[in-house]
Amino acid sequence: MTAHRLPSGGLLIDRARPVEFRFNGKPVKGFAGDTLAAALLASGRTLMGRSFKYHRPRGLVAAGVEEPNALMCVGEGPRATPNQRATMVEIAPGMSARSQNHWPSLEWDVGAVNAAIASVAPVFSAGFYYKTFLFPRVAWKHLYEPVIRQSAGLGPAPEGVDPDEYEHLHAFADVLVIGAGMAGLAAARAAAEAGARVIVAEQGPRAGGRLLSEVDVEIGGAPGADWAAGEAAALAAMPNVTLLTRCQGAGLYDHGYALLDEEPRDGPSRRLWRVRAKRIVIATGAIERPLAFANNDLPGVMLAGAVRDYLALWAVAPGREIVVFANNDDAYRTALAGRRAGLTVKAVIDCRAEASGALPEVVRAAGIPVRTGMIVAKAKGGKALKSVLVAKRAADGRVAGALEEIGCDVLAMSGGWSPAVHLFSHCGGKLAWDEAQAMFRPAPERGAPTGAEGEVNTFVAGAANGFLSTADGLADALAAGARAAAELGFAAAAAEAPAVTEPGMAPLQPLWFTPSVGKYAHGTKHFLDFQNDVTAADVELAAREGYESVEHAKRYTTLGMATDQGKLSNINGLATLANALAAPIPEVGTTTFRPPWTPLSLGAIAGRDFGPLFKPLRRTPMHDWHEANGADWEPVGEWRRPFTYRRAGEGREASVTREVRAVREAAGMLDASTLGKLLVTGPDAGRFLDLLYTNMMSTLKPGACRYGLMCNENGFLFDDGVVARLPNGDFLCHTTTGGAERVHGWMEEWLQTEWPELKVYVANLTEQFAQIAVAGPKAREILQPLTSMDLSAAALPFMGIAEGEMAGIPVRLFRISFSGELSYEIAAPAHRGRALWDAIREAGAGQGIQPYGTEALHVLRAEKGFIMIGDETDGTVTPQELGLSWAVSKKKADFIGKRAQERPFLSHPERERLVGLETLEPGKRLPDGAYAVADPAAKTPEVIGRVTSSYMSPTLGRAIALGLVKRGPERMGEVISFPLEKGEVMKARIVDPVFYDKEGARQNV
Repeated sequence: MTAHRLPSGGLLIDRARPVEFRFNGKPVKGFAGDTLAAALLASGRTLMGRSFKYHRPRGLVAAGVEEPNALMCVGEGPRATPNQRATMVEIAPGMSARSQNHWPSLEWDVGAVNAAIASVAPVFSAGFYYKTFLFPRVAWKHLYEPVIRQSAGLGPAPEGVDPDEYEHLHAFADVLVIGAGMAGLAAARAAAEAGARVIVAEQGPRAGGRLLSEVDVEIGGAPGADWAAGEAAALAAMPNVTLLTRCQGAGLYDHGYALLDEEPRDGPSRRLWRVRAKRIVIATGAIERPLAFANNDLPGVMLAGAVRDYLALWAVAPGREIVVFANNDDAYRTALAGRRAGLTVKAVIDCRAEASGALPEVVRAAGIPVRTGMIVAKAKGGKALKSVLVAKRAADGRVAGALEEIGCDVLAMSGGWSPAVHLFSHCGGKLAWDEAQAMFRPAPERGAPTGAEGEVNTFVAGAANGFLSTADGLADALAAGARAAAELGFAAAAAEAPAVTEPGMAPLQPLWFTPSVGKYAHGTKHFLDFQNDVTAADVELAAREGYESVEHAKRYTTLGMATDQGKLSNINGLATLANALAAPIPEVGTTTFRPPWTPLSLGAIAGRDFGPLFKPLRRTPMHDWHEANGADWEPVGEWRRPFTYRRAGEGREASVTREVRAVREAAGMLDASTLGKLLVTGPDAGRFLDLLYTNMMSTLKPGACRYGLMCNENGFLFDDGVVARLPNGDFLCHTTTGGAERVHGWMEEWLQTEWPELKVYVANLTEQFAQIAVAGPKAREILQPLTSMDLSAAALPFMGIAEGEMAGIPVRLFRISFSGELSYEIAAPAHRGRALWDAIREAGAGQGIQPYGTEALHVLRAEKGFIMIGDETDGTVTPQELGLSWAVSKKKADFIGKRAQERPFLSHPERERLVGLETLEPGKRLPDGAYAVADPAAKTPEVIGRVTSSYMSPTLGRAIALGLVKRGPERMGEVISFPLEKGEVMKARIVDPVFYDKEGARQNV
């Protein structure tokens, strides 16, 4: 056993609190404060996973969120969570963890045969899936697809309902600081002391960042870790500061909106913070880069900084014999840390011709060999590192001279540091290439996240801003915190940075590809993306095959598409691509960084919105009555509406028929409360609605209604409804049941982004009012005794409005009809809706009034040829094609969709247009969605139309349908064919879409 626990030390562990957990079914012991990675390493386990494609043995590379290899399924049963980074999971008593992506076991994985195959034939090289699964075509369904589905993914999805609790928390801050390392602490202190409300989010269990691992840094005369502890304590004691640990900045969005993912020690399993901050300081530090050399993925090959972290934070030695391979001075700290821990440090391999800085000299003085101008050509081993082959590096970059083998079980590599710019880039932050430090760093002068007024609202501080030295980073952070507070009006001035003692650093020498010999010389085992098994050779192949864009190369090779999202692979990959294209790195650029910074669990995203709260069921005030009176429910948007009211022993069709006849012969009552009701008010309300609707609304007189159509920018109809001009001059816009929120959002989008100068306010009143439709020839006779309002045709004509009382309840009456009958829609305050429903029902009992559901409503409207959004429309239909040209103003200068409707192809004569359809066999109904064809006997029939709505009409005693047919109105009387299943062909005659009372006499009484 080479990895082991040190006898003392460990800043984050409590040796007085042993913890036992299980890994792959076997008991493992650790201490409170251990991460899963640290505890497994301390127990001697270096093999922790298998790579995705080749199933190569993989161990730890890092100690933080950038870890690509040690992915575990943590928990059992419904609590199991796959793809958890072992470096970020703190162990707990009884915890169960399993490694992933292997069978039958981690140690003996059948999938490793992929690596053996790939060693003799490049069957899994870049883009292999684009080339492999094309032929023979029959193999896709029966071979390729089943194998791909079985292989996809890493960890197993949990089964059952997750019993853990998750919650969302909304917060506001003057300044949000993401990261509580040295820079984050300094920026937060500067802003907080100026009086700003500050939230600080730190992904680790303790503030301090790299100061916790670096023993050669002093700030203000105190060790760096002590200084960090003091700053954190001071912040925690301030009433205007919220200091969060175990909380990651997951994403940054427009106008200072940020998501924080917290794993609290008590309470819910995860807490997702939704923070709106006026200013944001990103202090996320930097990520150490690996080096690309042959077999750099073997267990035991780790980042140099990660080795120091395990030694300092958890008192875990990853091995006993260490070799350091680097292109910079910072990695020399690892050699010294290893020596202090009692480990054997075999050598420091430095690719630079000279290493004369302070740290290299200290290493030499400690008796550790420093080999400059050399590289590691290859790592050797199987399931663990055994040795490395080192050699001189020639001027042309190739291996020079003989290879020398050095035995070791840990290789600490360092290719330099890259600022963690992901959050800055999430919301428009631009980057620039820093040639001297070989890194992309924030370039706010080229673009930065902004607030609602267009002001820059996000600053980057410390190492995340490219300042890698403690002194420079501290000064930068203090300035960023002070600036954030000062811009908000707080009296802030950049505090003088305390004195810093730290070793100086000589410049690094970029090393993107380490040469090797023999079959390894071409980069086929130089891994860039450890999780997805992407090698330098894969990236070079992508360049040769024409994938010159970094975004295209990423997708072709899957570089940076693993769960770590390229945190370790991105810079090395694009540098390799740049070299293959003979182009400078900044010209190649970076891929797009998108939220989240680290994976979010679905539970954290959902919060408490699951089960009944996932999509809350919306109920009208009359819901309970419907339930008690035989309602056969159907979902309509977020509502449940009665499809029909079935009586004992009555089928659906018979029930619908009875309800339709009741409306046509006597009266029916419909719960229309679900229809959207949007109040539009303000001096510019009429002008605003003229721009939204296809017809004129500003000319509508108070006390009158008008049917309106709403189109999208492409000129296609997406909602309709009656617009009422209330007696006080406000507008009440009715929408479809499923369209209320969509139309409300549509209105707000145009108001806020295109016409902010308009003085308009929109309020969604849908749930504030119950609405009841009473339709049928006896409607007036039933309602008049309940009110003192005059309901006669002369006093309240069609499309008129009246306000008053009905059954002692304040109501608003609309004389509108969707059934073609005499009809009133009565709106009442929601809490009085049930009382009004009962009063109308009792008043109409003697006249035969019956409640009717949505299906009867659809039949009634189809008999009249009225369109239904979602049936006659599908997002590609214009009002003109539905015979609604009369509702499209030719006088208005503009409305949304007007110019789009003037495009020639939308007026092409072959476009489908609305018609009625009557089957030649009256008792047979056309199926909804059936296609009409020109010649059903043709090998490939030409589609000439489709059925949009189809019903059996009790009123007409036959089947009727509405449909869209090419040149439909010009083909009146023509019989067309509808091929169905099993060779059946139904024929129907094209007729007028208005089947009943075309003159409208029944509603105008």
